[in-house]
Amino acid sequence: MSTWTMSWWDKTVFSIINIPVKFFVQSKSIPTDPIDELNIDKTKPILYVLPYNSKIDLLVVRSLCKKYQLPDPLDGIKTASTVLPAFLYIDKGPGIFASKKQKNKSIEIIKQYITAHQQDPLLDVQMLPVSVMFSRAPDKEGKKKLSLQVLGGTRKFIKMLFSGRDCYTRFSNTVSFKNVSLSAHTEDVTKLSLKLSCVARIHFSKQRTASVGPTLPVRQQMLNKLLRGPVLTNAINEEAKSKNISVDKANKEALSMLNEIAANFTYRALKLTDYVLTWAWSRLYQGLKVTNADPIRELAQNGHEIVYTPCHRSHMDYLLLSYVLYRQGLVPPHIAAGINLNFWPAGPIFRRLGAFFIRRSFKGNKLYTSVFREYLAELFIRGYAVEYFIEGGRSRTGRLLDPKTGMLMMTIQTLLRGNPRPISIVPVYIGYEHVLEVATYSNELRGAAKKKESLWQTIKAFFKLKKLGLGYVNFGQPIPLNQFLNKHVPDWRESIEPTGTARPNWLTPTTNLLAKNIMEKINSSAAVNAMNLCCSILLASQQRALTKKRLLEYMDHMLFILRNVPYSDLSTVPHKSAEELFEHAKAMDKFIITADDMGEIISLSQEQAVLMTFYRNNIQHLLIIPSIIGRIVLKHNRISEQELIEQILRFYPLIKSDLFLYFDEEQLKDYVHKLILSFADLNLLNYTPERITLNYLKMASLQVLASGSNDTLQRYAISFSLLQKDPTISRSALEKESRLIAERLSVLHGINAPEFFDKGVFSTLVSALREQGYLDDKDEANLDKIKLMNDTLQPLIASQVLQTIEESH
Repeated sequence: MSTWTMSWWDKTVFSIINIPVKFFVQSKSIPTDPIDELNIDKTKPILYVLPYNSKIDLLVVRSLCKKYQLPDPLDGIKTASTVLPAFLYIDKGPGIFASKKQKNKSIEIIKQYITAHQQDPLLDVQMLPVSVMFSRAPDKEGKKKLSLQVLGGTRKFIKMLFSGRDCYTRFSNTVSFKNVSLSAHTEDVTKLSLKLSCVARIHFSKQRTASVGPTLPVRQQMLNKLLRGPVLTNAINEEAKSKNISVDKANKEALSMLNEIAANFTYRALKLTDYVLTWAWSRLYQGLKVTNADPIRELAQNGHEIVYTPCHRSHMDYLLLSYVLYRQGLVPPHIAAGINLNFWPAGPIFRRLGAFFIRRSFKGNKLYTSVFREYLAELFIRGYAVEYFIEGGRSRTGRLLDPKTGMLMMTIQTLLRGNPRPISIVPVYIGYEHVLEVATYSNELRGAAKKKESLWQTIKAFFKLKKLGLGYVNFGQPIPLNQFLNKHVPDWRESIEPTGTARPNWLTPTTNLLAKNIMEKINSSAAVNAMNLCCSILLASQQRALTKKRLLEYMDHMLFILRNVPYSDLSTVPHKSAEELFEHAKAMDKFIITADDMGEIISLSQEQAVLMTFYRNNIQHLLIIPSIIGRIVLKHNRISEQELIEQILRFYPLIKSDLFLYFDEEQLKDYVHKLILSFADLNLLNYTPERITLNYLKMASLQVLASGSNDTLQRYAISFSLLQKDPTISRSALEKESRLIAERLSVLHGINAPEFFDKGVFSTLVSALREQGYLDDKDEANLDKIKLMNDTLQPLIASQVLQTIEESH
């Protein structure tokens, strides 16, 4: 086995090429933090695997290796008997002068590494696939490019000069040669080397496709093709007949609708926006935290049609998710945007960034429904990722809204066309430490009219932006749509037909089930941050004020619970200390801070407290079960674990519906048990399986934790009190009277949360009461169930609140 050394000629060539690379290239890595996200061990030797022979690419990789303190690819790797190269090219580069021997050379290097590991069991070299992309512009239909493929080096040099700032380096998961060499005992080393080389070649090819995306259409040609299709031809003829107009006029109406809807995506607009947003995020935010993106990249590489379904809390969501996806090496999606955003100049800009516009209602307009459904299906068929906000509009409360299922149903109908590409739905949690529209949301919840979006409003808002803290994009667990249907509708393929307009009996209930599943997975990916943690505690304290010492103590308790008993595997909790998180939140100027000889006091003004409920509500679902445990222990002082769990199980179906929790009954029991043990570790209570008792020395901390469930339990108490008094009350009357009493409670007892009496919240509650058998379709109450729930609820509600509820009937 020969020893590898770099010749003086190679050293000279690398030194010369490195000059323009350093000057022209500024590569961004994918993922943005490859060491942590890919668990790369910097202490082990690394063999860098590149797709094809390019010294420019290797030097770009080398510059990032220095940045992340990874081993230098130009240094050899010492084995027991020799030195091997620390990089290899899987294939020859483009061009007539490229050596065809490169493929065999790469196989020989892999073979040498496998042999070296067989000779030295302690050796553990990581094989790290890494590729460099100058520009990620997709091809366009019907457009021929002048190719410089025959002059590979020249082409690469020109790309480096003109696209050096538009360069991305993609790191992939490492493969351990130590593990590979174990397979070589039962498999021929040469065959294994060839297989690894082939796998790497396929990997790089799929990776490139996932990053660049499908060919862009000529927009007008695509629209004309849709108009000529059988589905829209029939819809146009029906429109002409029903409205007694000419087919030509109906055709023009359909074309006008398509032009109103369709995106006009351009890579140039995307690149310009990338530069602008990079500047804007660095000015406005202190950073963006992205988690669990790797499974999404894998889906894209495997050819899945991806549908992103993020929560919707701000207009920033449109830009933020596309920006993050682009920086994560994925193709930004085509985005369903409300027609209200189609104003100049935002509309044309959004359209070029992939936005397609959708009217608020399709009701009564069959032609528009057909046009929109055909356009959406065309996006899927062509392989474009799609994004739509399943809540329909922005949440004014910070909680997830009930899902709107129209787009989701159309997605399933697209699958019923027999589309061969698998569709995967990706729930996405988007969170902020400051949301621009929060003050507006609060006014709207209290009755103010919704303001129409405009250019001036956008410019004015932008210049007000400052100190926005961190942004969070957490990708949830993907839902493969085919597998979901296989599980819930085993015979769904029998409904496949080419037009995709069929509405089988199972479509509506299955769509509703899928929608709830998406919402639960969004909440399972929630991000705890400094702001929503501080707000949760301050809003739960008396007079919305705490000493800094107490605030940090309660933050420590919450962080301990959230870290030791995580809500889900994908929810994120910051690793920083309570002190560090508080200082970060303090810098955003949301709190009133006063100081005396005994230290600082942190408080919220009444006006600010109303606004801060939005951030608290972002993570309310993470804290609701711990909070109810605290409430039950505080009110009963002594209770068995079994009885505590039974009470929580009684509330749980309503809470699950209200806050989109994902636990089934067994998961909930296990979760509650672990929370009780965690409370005991903090000395908040004394625990044995037979008896849980309150620790009076820690009662103040438990009270703050328990206060987080006050609003929820009080809403339940209102509705159940009304039901018990009048079991024949109609659902609409129950919803209306519950809201009126809640509004009165809000005034009399200083409840600062505007969503406390929100119509949507009570609508969800009343629907859940019907689903759980407290009401039936004839609005007749189940008296025994109502009495049991009332008996459970009333000890947990403050006596003065109960009195107000009773007096309000």
